[in-house]
Amino acid sequence: QDIGQGSDTVLTQIAADALEVSVSTVARVTGDTDRTADAGKTSASRQTFISGNAVRLAAADLLRRVEMAGPDLAELPEDRDGCVLVGAGTYDPRTTILDASGQGVPYETYAFGAQIAVVDVDLDLGTTVVRRIVAAHDVGRAINPMLAEGQIHGGIAQGIGFALMEEYQAGRTDNLHDYLIPTIGDVPEIEVILVEDAEPAGPFGAKGVGEPALIPTAPAILGAIRHATRARMDRVPATPPRVLAAIRARAR
Repeated sequence: QDIGQGSDTVLTQIAADALEVSVSTVARVTGDTDRTADAGKTSASRQTFISGNAVRLAAADLLRRVEMAGPDLAELPEDRDGCVLVGAGTYDPRTTILDASGQGVPYETYAFGAQIAVVDVDLDLGTTVVRRIVAAHDVGRAINPMLAEGQIHGGIAQGIGFALMEEYQAGRTDNLHDYLIPTIGDVPEIEVILVEDAEPAGPFGAKGVGEPALIPTAPAILGAIRHATRARMDRVPATPPRVLAAIRARAR
């Protein structure tokens, strides 16, 4: 199920590329348990990599069946779903269980990224305003560059909340009136650099970028606060009282 990461679009593109047909000729079936097998949960940054590989393998299987049918293809009957030939593909990442010492291969591939932030810090009030973020992320290959950039923008927006404002306090921040999250007014200029270093195990070299975009944002912002004030923040969110306390402690 596409929960906002654009997998419906990306998986359609992968199918079209693998079959060497136009995207407009691909009809996608989503969430139909009569026709689709269990694909596990939609979480983490796994859909492009895992489901994308399954789609690629299914397309390759279909092409083989078409070639085997040859000139008889037009004479083959349809099944109850109206299909003449069906290709199937499954993909399970090549991993190993961790041993007693914690060693093993928990993931088949890894994401890499780096971000840097420019901030303004009011030395009298302790307020922090993020002015600009540059984010470089290795996506393997961007199946859809616009969607990849959108994922990175979304991760950065979440990271700003994690770094500067989001804090659960039982009995005080139980709703979105009191639990502050970023708005468009809190999101600065963002420059995205898509690093395309093809992942051999990924579909057409692709791998995920959804969650990795969130991870570097808070460290980048806290590093920028330290660069601006020489005060190290050791707790998030870096609210004005905490920033001001760190600045005063540094001065002492």
